[in-house]
Amino acid sequence: MNSIESLQWRYAVKKFDDKKLLSSAQINTLKEAFNLTATSYGLQPIKLVVVQNKDIQKTLVAHSWNQPQVEQASHVLVFCIPKKYSNAAIEEYFDLVKKIRNTPDEIINPFKEYLMGDIDKKTQEELFQWNKNQAYLAMGNLLTVCAIEQIDSCPMEGFIAEKYDEALGLNQQNLTSILVLPVGFRAEDCYMKDLKKVRKETNDVIIEIN
Repeated sequence: MNSIESLQWRYAVKKFDDKKLLSSAQINTLKEAFNLTATSYGLQPIKLVVVQNKDIQKTLVAHSWNQPQVEQASHVLVFCIPKKYSNAAIEEYFDLVKKIRNTPDEIINPFKEYLMGDIDKKTQEELFQWNKNQAYLAMGNLLTVCAIEQIDSCPMEGFIAEKYDEALGLNQQNLTSILVLPVGFRAEDCYMKDLKKVRKETNDVIIEIN
């Protein structure tokens, strides 16, 4: 399938086949795609928790407004961001730039100082919202990759972050959950499987300026 056909094939799965598991290669593709996601300034203030444990997944259903896909799915991907963000993350980023690109300090420092000053001006609430936006970018990217790779998925905002954080031990890592993405294979009796996709006409959502 081409890209458009893959996106037409994709839908938010309401019932997964709980007997089918993604291969290691498929999961590695999703991990790499997550790591390659575009983020503001390339800072990557996001982490991905990959859950493949039916006992934990069953526990998480109660914290996901009883959406059964969380337990049925092959894996559950949880997008996380730092609870608190500081200039230490900027330091780590530019250390990585130097390691990978061997960029000299005289080139790095002006931009580094600009970013650190910008971070200092923002409140933790503003930084949290900024980083939260990066999680949405990452999920959008993975939804597309899933479609291209013929991996079924169901993006979720409907869950109790505090309960997820507790169940997955995120509090001890200065992380909080933002989005959840069960992935796997659609069940043959998923009622949404053969329904036509409901979308506006392209001309209704595109504004062209020539």
